[in-house]
Amino acid sequence: MRAPQHGGADDHHGIDLAPMLDFVLNLLIFFIIITSFVKQAGVKVIEPDALTSEHRDNGNILIAIRPNGDIWMDRKKVTLPEVRANVERMHAERPEDTVVLLADKDSESGVMTKVMDQVRAGGILTVSVATKGQGE
Repeated sequence: MRAPQHGGADDHHGIDLAPMLDFVLNLLIFFIIITSFVKQAGVKVIEPDALTSEHRDNGNILIAIRPNGDIWMDRKKVTLPEVRANVERMHAERPEDTVVLLADKDSESGVMTKVMDQVRAGGILTVSVATKGQGE
């Protein structure tokens, strides 16, 4: 004789987590893809005002210079010699990239000049400086 079974084959014991897991994985993939397109220097700077500024859509490598002289690239604080090494690496990966300097209006121009020299030594000859235009 068979013993009676507790619960049939169609009894459900909980919530099916497979659709939620699919949704979470899709969100994860979405954010991974989106963050690869967002480029930030890693710090907030106050850009100087300029009456003759032009808007340009290009500029894939962002380098920020803080008022105290700190240099930031790719959300990391770097030293002056590291700027050249990072630019060389990024330029080898994507030769069409350009550089935009985000120098704080209170930063020293000497630091900006040294950073520009390191960028040019790294292989990128065109360097733009970010400013605030009249309407910003």
